[in-house]
Amino acid sequence: MKFLKAVLLTLCCALVVVPFVGIVSTSLATREDIVRNGGFVLIPDGVTFAAYRALFTGGVVPRAVGVSVLITAAGTALSLTTTALLAYGLSRPRSFGHRPILLLVVGALLFTPGIIPGYLTVDALGLLDSYWALILPVAISAFNVVILRAFFMEIPAELIESARMDGAGDGQILVRIVLPLSRAVLSVIGLFYAVGYWNAFFTALLYLNDTAKWPIQLVLRTYVVNQQQLGVDQIGSGDLPPQEALQMAILVISIVPILLVYPFVQRHFTKGVLAGAVKG
Repeated sequence: MKFLKAVLLTLCCALVVVPFVGIVSTSLATREDIVRNGGFVLIPDGVTFAAYRALFTGGVVPRAVGVSVLITAAGTALSLTTTALLAYGLSRPRSFGHRPILLLVVGALLFTPGIIPGYLTVDALGLLDSYWALILPVAISAFNVVILRAFFMEIPAELIESARMDGAGDGQILVRIVLPLSRAVLSVIGLFYAVGYWNAFFTALLYLNDTAKWPIQLVLRTYVVNQQQLGVDQIGSGDLPPQEALQMAILVISIVPILLVYPFVQRHFTKGVLAGAVKG
């Protein structure tokens, strides 16, 4: 039985690791390796960074990476701040507008606006072709608010009451007591927000008309998914590497930055994901 489990686990790992290794290997392979292996190289005979050099020499990919980093950093900071404030307010039973606002949050879990109402709202606010169009419509996730609210409600009321008796206001209680005790769940929710902002391409496709403002995921969709050819004007190099190597290099560039964030929140992941879960 243990042997069967080990075999199944090995197969599952191989299904995840082998395609990723092939993507990285193809991006580093020489033209001869790519031609000989039909466009997908698992173990290259030689290694070259020509594809990455060409991409970062041009203006499209570096600019797109910068846009994605900006949107992810600003959006995650704004989302964490607003989510924490709203969740803390809803975790206090006697807070102003507690019940109607809570009903709105729960309703947002059940009903989501369609593409056309969302587009019309963004257009009415004058946010078209603006980076704010990628941040403000998704700044607060109702699901994350509910999770964070449940975690805040588990903090002992005696601790908050003692701080209030010492003269601390709600702002001081939130900043000095509640948030430091909530690092685990905040780390995981921040990761969820960051992954969402980094991977978002559909909102950019809807709201951004200027190609100079495209994030890396929209560049990935254009040049990898839609198979549009990268030319000299996009990568700034007269001697073009194979298109397969360029496409795989874009894919690696779009994956690796957000992948590097996971080790920093891994120790908080289990506790953060189970925050607010039903205990039996």
